[in-house]
Amino acid sequence: MANTKSAEKRNRQNLKHRERNRYHRSRMRTAIKKLRQHIEAGEADSARSLLPGTLELIDASVSKGVVHRNAAARYKSRLTRAVGSLAS
Repeated sequence: MANTKSAEKRNRQNLKHRERNRYHRSRMRTAIKKLRQHIEAGEADSARSLLPGTLELIDASVSKGVVHRNAAARYKSRLTRAVGSLAS
């Protein structure tokens, strides 16, 4: 329980940031799952079309501070490699 005005304000800010982070993380994860489903199904064309949008969401999550940049780089690398391997 917050005892000071500044602690109460900090709690309000934390709630706002938490909701914002959950929104961006959820959108990113959903996009990644959708792309992985297309990759597993072997649908190369649809996977290639979903890849740029997914990478944009991952980059947006990094800029918002939701995901660490190295984790985002790992996601992007693995997804890009998986989509690339579908072609061959």
